[in-house]
Amino acid sequence: MVDYSRLLRCFSFTASRDWLFRQSFANAGLRSVTTDLSHGDSIAPTTSMHCWIPKSPNRCKPNLLLVHGFGANAMWQYGEHLRSFTGRFNVYVPDLLFFGQSSTSEPDRTESFQARCLMRLMESHGVNTMNIVGISYGGFVGYSLAAQFPEKVEKLVLCCAGVCLEEKDMEDGLFKVPNIEEATRILIPQTPEKLKELIRFSFVKPIRGVPSFFLWDFIDVMCTEFVEEKRELIRSILKDRRLSDLPRIKQKTLIIWGEEDQIFPLELGYRLKRYIGENAEMVVIKKAGHAVNLEKSREFLKHLKSFLIDSL
Repeated sequence: MVDYSRLLRCFSFTASRDWLFRQSFANAGLRSVTTDLSHGDSIAPTTSMHCWIPKSPNRCKPNLLLVHGFGANAMWQYGEHLRSFTGRFNVYVPDLLFFGQSSTSEPDRTESFQARCLMRLMESHGVNTMNIVGISYGGFVGYSLAAQFPEKVEKLVLCCAGVCLEEKDMEDGLFKVPNIEEATRILIPQTPEKLKELIRFSFVKPIRGVPSFFLWDFIDVMCTEFVEEKRELIRSILKDRRLSDLPRIKQKTLIIWGEEDQIFPLELGYRLKRYIGENAEMVVIKKAGHAVNLEKSREFLKHLKSFLIDSL
């Protein structure tokens, strides 16, 4: 029987790739900073957030906040697109709470709390207004930022973010999984079998035949910290959620969706477009699933640039 833990101690492909992303972010003019958000009564004293920030921010440039979802960390989710924006924006790439080097002792697991912490982080770096791109769960946080701080958010991009879902959607069979607990086991995989399920749900053409060694390696590096806290984040998304309670936003918004998304079905994208109204435009990318930013990277980037840069 193969001792995967021994192999992982000898070499980690995931950790090596993570190191390469760190070098890439540094070479793109960013630096890694962890900020203590201990000031003020509304934030727990032990809350801290990590973020990649510009080494030398240019106050004449607009600001761009890139917010990740579940799965691989923020560097993996935005690494391919970073250099397309650093020339035109001050780019900020944070780790949300319970991802990477960000954590809190506060029991609040809502996306609104994540958003308040993220705004506090941006203010600590002198950022008063920003454009936001949010992928999946990052889109929930981005939408909450736009709703809570309308004067600070200029443009918003929501990628495969099921912000308009309701608790009853699970009961009505909108999702591929039978219940929220099964969703947490797939979205925060602890075995190669569950990671394979996540890959199948995320891509139209998933990579097949990946050795268990590489799957265990990815899980060991990306999925073993704050497991229960991340599950609580997912449960919080669905608990008592009703569309009628969702605040409306007025910012110009681009909605990007993979046509064959199996995690947040396309219907949720159309629902979101109707809810936001005339300030939203929607792009559906064909032959793409939930991980549209990775599966159709060039097309995804083309739409981001058209929305964020061409109008500057």
